[in-house]
Amino acid sequence: MTMRITVDGVEWQVEPGEVLSAALLARGRRALRASPRRGAPRGAFCMMGVCQECAITVDGRIRRACVTVVRDGMVVSLEGAGSDKVRMAGAHGA
Repeated sequence: MTMRITVDGVEWQVEPGEVLSAALLARGRRALRASPRRGAPRGAFCMMGVCQECAITVDGRIRRACVTVVRDGMVVSLEGAGSDKVRMAGAHGA
């Protein structure tokens, strides 16, 4: 049985228990945000919640994609989570 999440306005089918960064990578989304300084693509790096390179917006809050398990109806935005100020303020709560 699959679940549905919305990523940047597009509905995706995902597996229950899948970690969000793995779901994104499996569907070809390697870059999760742009570097706030140079605009370079950034993605999941450490895959264990330490580096916070995978900080994205989930249901309106900044979360680390590598430690966030998908849930049915989740709304994900890969836009707007790239600034250091926003990233550091909210990603620790994932």
